[in-house]
Amino acid sequence: MVQDGTFKTRDSTWTCESTRMAAAPPSYCFVAFPPRAKDGLVVFGKNSARPRDEVQEVVYFSAADHEPESKVECTYISIDQVPRTHAIMISRPAWLWGAEMGANEHGVCIANEAINTREPAAEIEALLGMDLVRLGLERGETAKEALDVIVSLLEEHGQGGNYYEDANSCHSFQSAYLIVDRDEAWVLETIGKYWAAEKVTEGVRCICNRLSLTTKMDAEHPELRSYAQSQGWWTGEGEFNFSEVFSPVEDHLDCGAGKDSLEKQEESITVQTMMNTLRDKASGVCIDSESFLTTASGVSVLPQNRSSLCIHYFTGTPDPSRSIFKPFIFVDDVKLVPKTQSPCFGDDDPAKKEPRFQEKPDRRHELYKAHEWARAIIESDQEQGRKLRSTMQELEKQGLEAMEEILTSSEPLDPAEVGDLFYDCVDTEIKFFK
Repeated sequence: MVQDGTFKTRDSTWTCESTRMAAAPPSYCFVAFPPRAKDGLVVFGKNSARPRDEVQEVVYFSAADHEPESKVECTYISIDQVPRTHAIMISRPAWLWGAEMGANEHGVCIANEAINTREPAAEIEALLGMDLVRLGLERGETAKEALDVIVSLLEEHGQGGNYYEDANSCHSFQSAYLIVDRDEAWVLETIGKYWAAEKVTEGVRCICNRLSLTTKMDAEHPELRSYAQSQGWWTGEGEFNFSEVFSPVEDHLDCGAGKDSLEKQEESITVQTMMNTLRDKASGVCIDSESFLTTASGVSVLPQNRSSLCIHYFTGTPDPSRSIFKPFIFVDDVKLVPKTQSPCFGDDDPAKKEPRFQEKPDRRHELYKAHEWARAIIESDQEQGRKLRSTMQELEKQGLEAMEEILTSSEPLDPAEVGDLFYDCVDTEIKFFK
């Protein structure tokens, strides 16, 4: 981003009136491994803090084969497609191609955080951090494979572009990622094409919108340290501390109370524990401010026993304290859920036309519209609101209990029984709101 408020695109430059916008809010994602997590389960959770009026959709894409030399059109640029992409379920801001969080058919989960670093983000439209989340899911069968995909694409294409659907505020960020599978997690933090990563196999780990890696790095860009030296940020002497070297000079804070909210749990961490953590406003994990809101949330349960199925929960609606987490399981015949998909505007989408974002179309999907009514009732704090909230909690509880039975059952699961699981849960939720 240059001083007059412009982003360079491949063919032209677009301008916005103002470049002033607050730093990204502390959006959080967590992972818990046994023995801190219950019963041999890896539990993953993510809150997506975004502009208050932004709609997030939940979309399934099946595995697919692609023609040689074909391209994939990401949010701002097109890149080479791979021969085959995995099935994915993602939650994403409805105007862009990538994802804030999601999972694939192989039990890989990824979420990203926008971060501020000592080096400003690129002035060009390239791959968004959210594009790299989706590309990692589509191309990686393990967490480490997904990490390798992301860093190789960073090297080739770079990262950059406006994170918000707003012609009046151009804001670009560097990115951090939490990449998880049944065996391990990788915390990946990036500065342009440079990066470092830490492998996690036990305990609880949290990332937010600040750098968190210090001296323990299990993988890094081969030129990371020489680049830091060339910028005058590291002398080359003493231990290399990633956060100290690359954090903005005025910012050496950690994720604070939000980080502690899960780590201080005395009991085994369960799906319910993770959901409760994502709903915690007092700690700052659940954002509800004048400018920003937790617009969507996700939780995944990855059994370390490979004979058990992974279960993924998505809200598809804002504010997890007023939303229902609905389960999804990958099987061969997943029923698509149009009611969590926003309208498609094709080539006429203002996010695709240059100059971008000259209009903001109505991207609300059917579940979002129904949920708007529910939020209004709950906020009124009347008897009807209390009853509605109780009904929502009961619906979620029933879903969690049904999924617990699947996790603990010794009987093989009939895929036909869960192909329409997420569809039915969304349908039931909307009926209760009407």
